[in-house]
Amino acid sequence: MLKGNLSEVTEFILAGLTNKPELQVPLFLLFLGIYVITVVGNLGMITLILFSSQLHTPMYFFLSSLSFIDLCQSTVIIPKMLVNFLAAKNIISYPECMTQLYIFITFAIAECHMLAVMAYDRYVAICNPLLYNVVMSYQVCSWMTFGVYTIALIGATTHTVCMLKVDFCKANVINHYFCDLFPLLELPCSDTFINEVVVLCFSVFNIFIPTLTILSSYIFIIASIIRIKSTEGRSKAFSTCSSHISAVAIFFGSLAFMYLQPSSVSSMDQGKVSSVFYTIVVPMLNPLIYSLRNKDVKVALNKFLERKIFL
Repeated sequence: MLKGNLSEVTEFILAGLTNKPELQVPLFLLFLGIYVITVVGNLGMITLILFSSQLHTPMYFFLSSLSFIDLCQSTVIIPKMLVNFLAAKNIISYPECMTQLYIFITFAIAECHMLAVMAYDRYVAICNPLLYNVVMSYQVCSWMTFGVYTIALIGATTHTVCMLKVDFCKANVINHYFCDLFPLLELPCSDTFINEVVVLCFSVFNIFIPTLTILSSYIFIIASIIRIKSTEGRSKAFSTCSSHISAVAIFFGSLAFMYLQPSSVSSMDQGKVSSVFYTIVVPMLNPLIYSLRNKDVKVALNKFLERKIFL
Protein backbone atom coordinates (compact mmCIF):
# COMPACT_ATOMS: atom_id res chain seq x y z
CA MET A 1 0.00 0.00 0.00
CA LEU A 2 1.52 3.35 -1.08
CA LYS A 3 2.22 6.07 1.39
CA GLY A 4 -0.39 8.74 0.77
CA ASN A 5 0.65 11.64 3.03
CA LEU A 6 3.65 13.75 3.96
CA SER A 7 4.34 11.96 7.24
CA GLU A 8 7.83 12.11 8.65
CA VAL A 9 7.17 8.86 10.51
CA THR A 10 8.31 5.83 8.51
CA GLU A 11 7.73 3.25 11.22
CA PHE A 12 5.72 2.81 14.40
CA ILE A 13 6.47 1.15 17.73
CA LEU A 14 3.70 -1.09 19.09
CA ALA A 15 3.39 -0.80 22.88
CA GLY A 16 1.90 -4.28 23.04
CA LEU A 17 -0.32 -5.75 25.76
CA THR A 18 2.14 -5.19 28.61
CA ASN A 19 5.51 -3.58 29.25
CA LYS A 20 6.52 -6.13 31.91
CA PRO A 21 9.42 -8.26 30.58
CA GLU A 22 8.60 -11.24 32.82
CA LEU A 23 5.19 -11.60 31.12
CA GLN A 24 6.45 -11.63 27.52
CA VAL A 25 7.30 -15.34 27.28
CA PRO A 26 4.17 -16.58 29.12
CA LEU A 27 2.00 -14.37 26.91
CA PHE A 28 3.84 -15.60 23.82
CA LEU A 29 3.07 -19.23 24.77
CA LEU A 30 -0.55 -18.37 25.62
CA PHE A 31 -1.28 -16.61 22.33
CA LEU A 32 0.66 -19.18 20.32
CA GLY A 33 -1.63 -21.84 21.80
CA ILE A 34 -4.70 -19.72 21.02
CA TYR A 35 -3.54 -19.19 17.42
CA VAL A 36 -2.92 -22.92 16.88
CA ILE A 37 -6.43 -23.71 18.19
CA THR A 38 -7.88 -20.94 16.01
CA VAL A 39 -6.19 -22.19 12.83
CA VAL A 40 -6.99 -25.86 13.46
CA GLY A 41 -10.56 -25.11 14.52
CA ASN A 42 -11.49 -22.80 11.65
CA LEU A 43 -9.66 -24.77 8.94
CA GLY A 44 -11.22 -27.92 10.35
CA MET A 45 -14.70 -26.38 10.21
CA ILE A 46 -14.21 -25.20 6.62
CA THR A 47 -12.88 -28.62 5.55
CA LEU A 48 -15.67 -30.51 7.34
CA ILE A 49 -18.39 -28.38 5.75
CA LEU A 50 -16.75 -28.67 2.32
CA PHE A 51 -16.49 -32.46 2.34
CA SER A 52 -19.68 -33.37 4.27
CA SER A 53 -22.69 -33.39 1.94
CA GLN A 54 -25.15 -33.29 4.86
CA LEU A 55 -23.73 -29.88 5.81
CA HIS A 56 -24.28 -28.37 2.36
CA THR A 57 -27.07 -26.08 3.58
CA PRO A 58 -27.29 -22.27 3.83
CA MET A 59 -26.61 -22.32 7.59
CA TYR A 60 -23.29 -24.11 7.15
CA PHE A 61 -22.43 -22.16 4.00
CA PHE A 62 -22.52 -19.01 6.15
CA LEU A 63 -20.70 -20.78 8.97
CA SER A 64 -17.84 -21.71 6.63
CA SER A 65 -17.67 -18.04 5.57
CA LEU A 66 -17.54 -17.01 9.24
CA SER A 67 -14.70 -19.48 9.84
CA PHE A 68 -12.80 -18.02 6.88
CA ILE A 69 -13.29 -14.49 8.27
CA ASP A 70 -12.13 -15.54 11.74
CA LEU A 71 -9.08 -17.31 10.32
CA CYS A 72 -8.03 -14.28 8.26
CA GLN A 73 -8.69 -11.77 11.04
CA SER A 74 -6.59 -13.65 13.59
CA THR A 75 -3.82 -14.30 11.03
CA VAL A 76 -3.39 -10.61 10.23
CA ILE A 77 -2.84 -9.83 13.95
CA ILE A 78 -1.48 -12.76 15.99
CA PRO A 79 1.70 -13.76 14.03
CA LYS A 80 3.04 -10.18 14.21
CA MET A 81 1.99 -10.03 17.86
CA LEU A 82 3.92 -13.24 18.61
CA VAL A 83 7.08 -11.87 16.99
CA ASN A 84 6.76 -8.69 19.02
CA PHE A 85 6.60 -10.64 22.30
CA LEU A 86 10.12 -11.90 21.65
CA ALA A 87 11.57 -8.80 19.95
CA ALA A 88 13.55 -6.13 21.79
CA LYS A 89 11.50 -3.39 20.12
CA ASN A 90 8.04 -3.90 18.60
CA ILE A 91 8.51 -2.12 15.28
CA ILE A 92 6.07 -2.07 12.36
CA SER A 93 6.72 -0.02 9.20
CA TYR A 94 4.25 2.60 7.96
CA PRO A 95 3.16 0.55 4.90
CA GLU A 96 2.83 -2.61 7.01
CA CYS A 97 0.74 -0.72 9.58
CA MET A 98 -1.66 0.69 6.97
CA THR A 99 -1.94 -2.73 5.31
CA GLN A 100 -2.68 -4.42 8.64
CA LEU A 101 -5.27 -1.73 9.40
CA TYR A 102 -6.98 -2.24 6.02
CA ILE A 103 -7.15 -6.03 6.24
CA PHE A 104 -8.24 -6.01 9.89
CA ILE A 105 -11.09 -3.54 9.25
CA THR A 106 -12.23 -5.56 6.23
CA PHE A 107 -12.69 -8.77 8.20
CA ALA A 108 -14.00 -7.05 11.36
CA ILE A 109 -16.80 -5.40 9.35
CA ALA A 110 -17.41 -8.63 7.44
CA GLU A 111 -17.89 -10.54 10.70
CA CYS A 112 -20.47 -8.01 11.94
CA HIS A 113 -22.62 -8.41 8.85
CA MET A 114 -22.04 -12.17 8.49
CA LEU A 115 -23.44 -12.69 12.01
CA ALA A 116 -26.48 -10.64 10.97
CA VAL A 117 -26.93 -12.75 7.83
CA MET A 118 -26.74 -15.91 9.95
CA ALA A 119 -29.44 -14.54 12.27
CA TYR A 120 -31.69 -13.87 9.28
CA ASP A 121 -31.04 -17.41 8.06
CA ARG A 122 -32.22 -18.79 11.44
CA TYR A 123 -35.29 -16.51 11.28
CA VAL A 124 -36.32 -17.91 7.89
CA ALA A 125 -35.59 -21.51 8.97
CA ILE A 126 -37.74 -21.30 12.12
CA CYS A 127 -40.46 -18.80 11.17
CA ASN A 128 -40.94 -19.80 7.51
CA PRO A 129 -39.68 -23.40 7.25
CA LEU A 130 -41.82 -24.27 4.21
CA LEU A 131 -40.30 -21.41 2.21
CA TYR A 132 -36.76 -21.88 3.49
CA ASN A 133 -35.33 -23.60 0.40
CA VAL A 134 -36.85 -20.93 -1.85
CA VAL A 135 -35.95 -17.86 0.21
CA MET A 136 -32.44 -19.09 1.07
CA SER A 137 -31.49 -20.51 -2.33
CA TYR A 138 -27.85 -20.91 -3.36
CA GLN A 139 -28.08 -17.73 -5.48
CA VAL A 140 -29.51 -15.70 -2.59
CA CYS A 141 -26.86 -16.98 -0.18
CA SER A 142 -24.11 -16.14 -2.67
CA TRP A 143 -25.43 -12.61 -3.18
CA MET A 144 -25.76 -12.06 0.57
CA THR A 145 -22.17 -13.17 1.10
CA PHE A 146 -21.04 -10.94 -1.77
CA GLY A 147 -22.89 -8.03 -0.14
CA VAL A 148 -21.15 -8.67 3.19
CA TYR A 149 -17.68 -8.48 1.63
CA THR A 150 -18.63 -5.45 -0.50
CA ILE A 151 -19.73 -3.49 2.57
CA ALA A 152 -16.55 -4.59 4.37
CA LEU A 153 -14.26 -3.48 1.54
CA ILE A 154 -16.01 -0.11 1.18
CA GLY A 155 -15.69 0.53 4.92
CA ALA A 156 -12.05 -0.56 5.08
CA THR A 157 -11.11 1.51 2.03
CA THR A 158 -12.80 4.63 3.43
CA HIS A 159 -11.11 4.31 6.83
CA THR A 160 -7.68 3.62 5.35
CA VAL A 161 -7.84 6.46 2.80
CA CYS A 162 -8.78 8.88 5.60
CA MET A 163 -5.88 7.58 7.69
CA LEU A 164 -3.45 8.03 4.79
CA LYS A 165 -4.37 11.70 4.60
CA VAL A 166 -3.34 12.59 8.17
CA ASP A 167 0.21 13.62 9.05
CA PHE A 168 2.32 11.71 11.57
CA CYS A 169 5.22 13.90 12.71
CA LYS A 170 7.15 12.77 15.78
CA ALA A 171 4.87 10.59 17.92
CA ASN A 172 5.17 7.02 16.70
CA VAL A 173 4.34 4.81 19.70
CA ILE A 174 0.98 3.06 19.18
CA ASN A 175 -0.58 2.17 22.54
CA HIS A 176 -1.87 -1.16 21.24
CA TYR A 177 -0.70 -4.57 20.03
CA PHE A 178 -1.71 -3.91 16.40
CA CYS A 179 -2.55 -0.98 14.12
CA ASP A 180 -6.12 -0.12 15.09
CA LEU A 181 -8.07 3.05 14.35
CA PHE A 182 -8.36 4.79 17.73
CA PRO A 183 -4.74 4.18 18.84
CA LEU A 184 -3.52 5.56 15.50
CA LEU A 185 -5.78 8.61 15.79
CA GLU A 186 -3.98 9.60 19.01
CA LEU A 187 -0.71 10.19 17.13
CA PRO A 188 -1.22 12.61 14.17
CA CYS A 189 -0.03 16.20 14.33
CA SER A 190 -2.76 17.24 11.87
CA ASP A 191 -6.49 17.59 12.57
CA THR A 192 -8.33 14.25 12.88
CA PHE A 193 -11.91 15.52 13.28
CA ILE A 194 -13.03 14.10 9.92
CA ASN A 195 -11.42 10.76 10.73
CA GLU A 196 -13.22 10.55 14.07
CA VAL A 197 -16.56 11.42 12.47
CA VAL A 198 -16.02 8.75 9.80
CA VAL A 199 -15.04 6.19 12.47
CA LEU A 200 -18.12 6.97 14.57
CA CYS A 201 -20.53 6.95 11.59
CA PHE A 202 -19.20 3.71 10.14
CA SER A 203 -19.03 2.11 13.58
CA VAL A 204 -22.67 2.96 14.24
CA PHE A 205 -23.67 1.57 10.84
CA ASN A 206 -21.57 -1.60 11.09
CA ILE A 207 -22.56 -2.35 14.69
CA PHE A 208 -26.07 -0.87 15.01
CA ILE A 209 -27.54 -2.22 11.73
CA PRO A 210 -26.34 -5.83 12.26
CA THR A 211 -27.38 -5.67 15.94
CA LEU A 212 -30.85 -4.41 14.95
CA THR A 213 -31.14 -7.18 12.36
CA ILE A 214 -30.10 -9.81 14.90
CA LEU A 215 -32.46 -8.52 17.60
CA SER A 216 -35.39 -8.29 15.19
CA SER A 217 -34.73 -11.80 13.91
CA TYR A 218 -34.62 -13.25 17.41
CA ILE A 219 -37.76 -11.44 18.55
CA PHE A 220 -39.65 -13.19 15.74
CA ILE A 221 -37.80 -16.46 16.40
CA ILE A 222 -38.70 -16.45 20.11
CA ALA A 223 -42.32 -15.57 19.33
CA SER A 224 -42.44 -18.46 16.85
CA ILE A 225 -40.80 -20.92 19.28
CA ILE A 226 -43.27 -20.03 22.05
CA ARG A 227 -46.11 -21.09 19.74
CA ILE A 228 -44.55 -24.55 19.29
CA LYS A 229 -46.60 -26.93 21.44
CA SER A 230 -44.14 -29.80 21.91
CA THR A 231 -41.30 -29.43 24.40
CA GLU A 232 -38.98 -31.37 22.10
CA GLY A 233 -39.76 -29.03 19.21
CA ARG A 234 -39.03 -25.93 21.31
CA SER A 235 -35.80 -27.46 22.60
CA LYS A 236 -34.62 -28.30 19.07
CA ALA A 237 -35.44 -24.79 17.81
CA PHE A 238 -33.59 -23.14 20.69
CA SER A 239 -30.57 -25.41 20.24
CA THR A 240 -30.12 -24.28 16.62
CA CYS A 241 -29.89 -20.66 17.80
CA SER A 242 -27.96 -20.92 21.08
CA SER A 243 -24.53 -21.19 19.42
CA HIS A 244 -25.16 -18.12 17.30
CA ILE A 245 -26.44 -16.11 20.27
CA SER A 246 -23.27 -16.96 22.25
CA ALA A 247 -20.99 -15.85 19.40
CA VAL A 248 -22.97 -12.63 18.86
CA ALA A 249 -22.96 -11.65 22.55
CA ILE A 250 -19.16 -11.98 22.92
CA PHE A 251 -18.29 -10.32 19.61
CA PHE A 252 -20.65 -7.33 19.63
CA GLY A 253 -20.23 -6.71 23.35
CA SER A 254 -16.46 -6.25 23.11
CA LEU A 255 -16.68 -4.42 19.75
CA ALA A 256 -19.23 -1.89 21.02
CA PHE A 257 -17.12 -1.19 24.11
CA MET A 258 -14.16 -0.26 21.90
CA TYR A 259 -15.83 1.69 19.06
CA LEU A 260 -19.14 3.17 20.24
CA GLN A 261 -17.64 5.81 22.47
CA PRO A 262 -15.59 8.98 21.75
CA SER A 263 -11.83 8.59 21.84
CA SER A 264 -11.67 11.22 24.60
CA VAL A 265 -13.77 8.98 26.85
CA SER A 266 -12.36 5.57 26.01
CA SER A 267 -9.21 4.26 27.65
CA MET A 268 -6.73 2.54 25.36
CA ASP A 269 -5.63 0.23 28.16
CA GLN A 270 -9.25 -0.89 28.62
CA GLY A 271 -9.63 -0.99 24.85
CA LYS A 272 -6.70 -3.38 24.50
CA VAL A 273 -8.36 -5.86 26.83
CA SER A 274 -11.67 -5.49 24.99
CA SER A 275 -10.09 -5.93 21.57
CA VAL A 276 -8.37 -9.14 22.69
CA PHE A 277 -11.86 -10.66 22.83
CA TYR A 278 -13.06 -9.77 19.33
CA THR A 279 -9.71 -10.10 17.55
CA ILE A 280 -8.26 -13.19 19.26
CA VAL A 281 -10.68 -14.95 21.61
CA VAL A 282 -13.80 -14.89 19.40
CA PRO A 283 -12.05 -16.40 16.32
CA MET A 284 -10.85 -19.23 18.58
CA LEU A 285 -14.22 -19.77 20.29
CA ASN A 286 -16.51 -19.69 17.25
CA PRO A 287 -15.58 -23.11 15.80
CA LEU A 288 -15.64 -24.60 19.31
CA ILE A 289 -19.08 -23.10 20.04
CA TYR A 290 -20.55 -24.25 16.74
CA SER A 291 -19.04 -27.75 16.92
CA LEU A 292 -19.52 -28.63 20.59
CA ARG A 293 -23.12 -27.38 20.68
CA ASN A 294 -24.24 -28.66 17.28
CA LYS A 295 -25.41 -32.25 16.75
CA ASP A 296 -25.17 -32.01 12.93
CA VAL A 297 -21.51 -31.03 13.12
CA LYS A 298 -20.75 -33.83 15.59
CA VAL A 299 -22.42 -36.43 13.34
CA ALA A 300 -20.66 -35.09 10.24
CA LEU A 301 -17.31 -35.10 12.06
CA ASN A 302 -17.77 -38.73 13.16
CA LYS A 303 -18.64 -39.80 9.60
CA PHE A 304 -15.72 -37.83 8.19
CA LEU A 305 -13.26 -39.41 10.62
CA GLU A 306 -14.65 -42.91 9.98
CA ARG A 307 -14.17 -42.44 6.23
CA LYS A 308 -10.56 -41.31 6.71
CA ILE A 309 -9.77 -44.13 9.14
CA PHE A 310 -11.15 -46.90 6.92
CA LEU A 311 -9.67 -45.60 3.67
